[in-house]
This record gives sequence, C-alpha cells and structure tokens, in this order.
Amino acid sequence: MELSLEEKLILLEAARNSITSIFTGQGIPEPDFQKHPVFNSHAGAFVTLTENNKLRGCIGYIVSDQPLYQTVCEAAVHAAQYDPRFHPVSENELSKISIEISVLSEPFPLKSYDEIEIGKHGLILEEKGRRGLLLPQVPVEHHMDREQYLDAICQKSGFHAKYWRDKQLKLSGFTATVFSEKSLTKVE
Repeated sequence: MELSLEEKLILLEAARNSITSIFTGQGIPEPDFQKHPVFNSHAGAFVTLTENNKLRGCIGYIVSDQPLYQTVCEAAVHAAQYDPRFHPVSENELSKISIEISVLSEPFPLKSYDEIEIGKHGLILEEKGRRGLLLPQVPVEHHMDREQYLDAICQKSGFHAKYWRDKQLKLSGFTATVFSEKSLTKVE
C-alpha cells in the first residue's frame, strides 16, 4: 500500500495517541478522510513497540474489516496492553517506547520455499490448527537466511525448528509497508 510521508506520520501519531489515551482517557482525533482516503481502506496492520531497541510488544491483524486508521489505533493499544509476552506498558515508559507500523498486503499462497524473498516477504504458517506470523523485517533484523527464517516460523507456530523439512507446509506470504518513528525522524 502506498502511503505518503504525511500519512505515515499521521498513523504514527495516531498509534502514539492511542497508547497515551489509555492513561489520559482522551479520545483520538479523526483524520481528514477526504484528504487521506487511504485511511478508509481495509488492510492488515501490525504495531511493534520497542524500548531500548528491544521488543516491548507487537500485535496486529493479518486482515481487517475496519478502516486502516482504526486498525492501527487498535493494534497500538493491544501491543501496549495485551501482548501476552510482556506486562502492560506503564505511563512512565511512554517516552521510552518507539513505535513501528507494518501495513500488510493481502496474503498469497507460497507453493515453494524457493519463492520466499528475505526482506520482502512476511510469512504465515497455518498447520494442524496452529498459526504463526513473522513480519518481513524479522529475518533482516536477525540476519537470517531462508532456512533460518523457516526454522523461526516453525518455532513461532509451536513446531520444532526443522519441521518444514518434513513436508511442504501451508505457507502464505505477504509484503508490508514498514515505517517507524525512528526511521521517519532520520528523514526529516
């Protein structure tokens, strides 16, 4: 999905305001949907929170029936409060938290492991009633090759790391438009 710099900044501000509203009770201002019709489009999105460059929460939706703006706001609150791997973000942490947003394309089936492009494709594994997802930036950030990426998606889904070698798994891929407060601050 194509987003202008202004639209990315608005979404990042909306995510931060959504998290802040947990503590202040203030509502989140609605954007100008006529000026930015992309905010009404339906797309999956994930919000990743880091503190001191370490994961602090990550929640999102592969697909969403809500407008993108609402999806991002909801994912931000859930990443801050409901990621089961972490305790909820406290008000004192807000200034230390950095926000990254990933706006997802529609998932598409991958027929072969050879189709996976590191840094381009996120992965969704659905197998035996389990599901795991890794965003496209994960293998880049962790210096993974394709085999390590497949190991990681298997582990994320609750299987042993080499499970993908046993058979061709039901994998879907997706691309993402990824932007963060850190990356856009450097641009300005």
